[in-house]
Amino acid sequence: MSVERIQQHFRESAAVKLEALEALSMPIAAAIDTMFAALANGNKIIACGHGGSAVGAQYFAAGLIGRFERERPGLPALALSADAAALCGTEDDSFDQVFAKQVRALGQPGDVLLAISASGNASPVLAAIDDAHEREMVVVALTGDGGGRVADVLTDTDIPIGVPSTRTARIHEVHLLIIHCLCDGIDAMLLGDD
Repeated sequence: MSVERIQQHFRESAAVKLEALEALSMPIAAAIDTMFAALANGNKIIACGHGGSAVGAQYFAAGLIGRFERERPGLPALALSADAAALCGTEDDSFDQVFAKQVRALGQPGDVLLAISASGNASPVLAAIDDAHEREMVVVALTGDGGGRVADVLTDTDIPIGVPSTRTARIHEVHLLIIHCLCDGIDAMLLGDD
């Protein structure tokens, strides 16, 4: 394996993160404020993602339910991709509706949907966004450059956070950093800066 090839991954990752620093700080701050307000009002955050983004949704929910870096009581969050029974229950239905059905069953006005799709084109995530809007939920959308079809279905009250890259690996890397920022920001609002 070429050391130069490995080093190129690091350089590209750093470059995308530095570009995202300038482009995404304000929408990430808005997402933190929106999520904190929902939690303070007794609502919850529902996260979904398709493929590799499902792991990000689960990681985010775990950071709120358990802890991120500081001890605190658990916060109401769930990842729709973590429920194996709900995922298996789609065998006779369209898989595109797997998250939407859960949003319809669990979502309430005032809840927040964290929708993660590196391409912005994942059909199950798009369907979940539609149902979140029907439930009067705000959507925070983590996507790649341009937002794909997700960008087309967001409303003025939603928060698009599009990583300035078209490379899936770089998008996932920045999504993880954004998830860390979201968890840390919520904790800072709850517990104060540390």
